[in-house]
Amino acid sequence: MTDFNTKKSRKPWVRGNISGFFTSLLVASANVNSATTIQIGSTGKTFASATVQCAVNPATGLQSATIQVGLFNPKSRDTATVSLNGRTVTKVDALQPATDVWLYDGNNTVVVALSRRAADTYTFTVQSGFCNLPDTSGNTFSADGVLEYAASGKSYATVTPGCAFNPATGNAQPFVNLFDNGAFLLNVSNNGTPITQLNGTTRKSMPIFLSAGTNVISAANGTASTDYYIRDGGNDTCTLQ
Repeated sequence: MTDFNTKKSRKPWVRGNISGFFTSLLVASANVNSATTIQIGSTGKTFASATVQCAVNPATGLQSATIQVGLFNPKSRDTATVSLNGRTVTKVDALQPATDVWLYDGNNTVVVALSRRAADTYTFTVQSGFCNLPDTSGNTFSADGVLEYAASGKSYATVTPGCAFNPATGNAQPFVNLFDNGAFLLNVSNNGTPITQLNGTTRKSMPIFLSAGTNVISAANGTASTDYYIRDGGNDTCTLQ
C-alpha cells in the first residue's frame, strides 16, 4: 500500500465483505506491494484489502479511508478495470497489478472487472469520522524522546519502531513496545482490533506490530481512561539487522 499516516473516538476497524466465496490470507507474492491481510475474489484472479485503513489522500492532503485492490498473481497479459460505486477508477495490469481506492463515508462497492463476464465485487462500509485523529496532545515525551507517556500516566510506548520477526504473519515487521506504567488493567488494541491485556504484574509490556500505514494503538483502563498512540507502519515491512 502507499504510505499511510494516521487516528480519537475510536470506532471499530471496518472489515470489507466480498460477495460470494473469499479467502483471507497473508500475501507472500511479489505481485502485491506488501504482506497484508487480503481477500481473494471468486475468480481467483483479483484481490482486495480485508480491512479499511486511513491514509493521507494525495489529492486532498487529508486523512481518508482507503483500500488496495488489484490482480492476484497475474499473468503477463492479464488486465482489469477497477471501479468504485459504478465509476471507473483506473486499470491494472501485470506491470502495475495493484492500486489504492479512496472510499467515501457510507457504503462502497468496488468492482475489479477482468472482462464483461468475469468480475469480482467487494463491499466496504466507512463510518462518518472514521479517519478522525485521536487527540494525543496531552501525551508527553521523555527527555531523550525515546518514550511517549499517555496523559493518564497509566501507560507509555516507545516512539521509534524497531524491526522484529512477527510469528503471526511470518514476516519481519516494524513494532513498538507498549508498557503498563503501574498495576493497571489495560485492554490493548491496534486500529480497533483487540490484542492483549496488560496488568503491570504478569504482563507489563507487549510488542505491538504495526500494519501498513496508520496505526492507532489504544490502552483502555475500563471506562476510566483510554490512552492513544499514533504510529506509522510504512508498508509494514522492514529488514532485520
